[in-house]
Amino acid sequence: MVKLPSAWQNAHVQSLPTPLLLALLVGCATPAAPSPTASAAQTKTTNAAAPPDPGRSGSAPFAFEAVALPGATAPAALDYLAFEPGRARVWVPVGTTGSVDVFDIKSAAFDRIDGFRTAQREFKGRTRTIGPSAVTIGDGAAYIGNRATSEICPVDTASLKLGTCTALATPTDGVAYVSTAKEVWVTTPRDRSIVVLSVTEPLAPKPKTTIHFDGAPEGYAVDPTRGLFYTNLEDKNRTVVIDIARHMPIAVLDVPCGQDGPRGVAVDADEGGLVFVACTDRVLVLDGLHNGAPLGAVESGAGVDNIDWLPSRHLLYIAAGKAATVTVVRVEHSGQVTPVAVGASVEGARNGVVDDGGNAYVADPVNARLLVFAAPK
Repeated sequence: MVKLPSAWQNAHVQSLPTPLLLALLVGCATPAAPSPTASAAQTKTTNAAAPPDPGRSGSAPFAFEAVALPGATAPAALDYLAFEPGRARVWVPVGTTGSVDVFDIKSAAFDRIDGFRTAQREFKGRTRTIGPSAVTIGDGAAYIGNRATSEICPVDTASLKLGTCTALATPTDGVAYVSTAKEVWVTTPRDRSIVVLSVTEPLAPKPKTTIHFDGAPEGYAVDPTRGLFYTNLEDKNRTVVIDIARHMPIAVLDVPCGQDGPRGVAVDADEGGLVFVACTDRVLVLDGLHNGAPLGAVESGAGVDNIDWLPSRHLLYIAAGKAATVTVVRVEHSGQVTPVAVGASVEGARNGVVDDGGNAYVADPVNARLLVFAAPK
């Protein structure tokens, strides 16, 4: 059995809302058994003992309740989620229904925002419906990226009313709000660029500039403390560091992710300055204060895409869709990794976000659901 750090054991953990907590306690939603590949996968870290295996007794409890998305049929087109701390909500863009489903954590209920356009696209020999796919939370507005229309659409976070969308010249991917500049940065990999929008008027985003790269940007992270923005070049095995004020790349970090390239990225914006780069089967821990020097890696199983970081508790959350697990590790400013928990998930579930109490929310596109993991204790 792995002994959890005393700081984590004694920390106050915000409880899940009563409907979700009761469901977990009485077993109303039993987690699906891990796939054969998941049960065989041994999650490891390079500078710490292996985290608990979800199939072994003695593992830190880390279970989920599955919440069906309103009006969605499986499979659903799900990608980037976002947690809204001010109102304790999780925003889930659903391409197949042309909606954004806003999950109220306290009531465990959804508000659905309709009106987003969809389109049919061929992908690997199959026709699928695409639409809203990414969201970021700004000051008074959320910003939705729509792959079907190459638009960024503002939504008033108070009224949940959809505003006037702004069309871009190329399809959107990730969307990130930069609070210090009152800007929204949109990765547009087909054009090998990031489009920067001014949102000084929150409900009226306006194109401001475009930053070009020699590869396809994938993933995003903002360090407001140092005025830096991070994105990966998926086809180059690099992470680019961009000066927010000047809209200019200032450093390029080589990341050994292999032929599949890097995916998500997260950053510790306080004194640690750590940068976390997600490969498809592990997460690299880099020293952002010293030219991205490698400090270690967390091998979490296959199928990793976007990741999330909880700075208040130094916790990194990794959802691996092929391995069907969600891994949580504590990372000190030094880069030292301590295992916290591994939870059995379902195949295909990825791109989790974490709330300020340590509860995780993971997109389950195969079954058109949101998986809610109670915070590990």
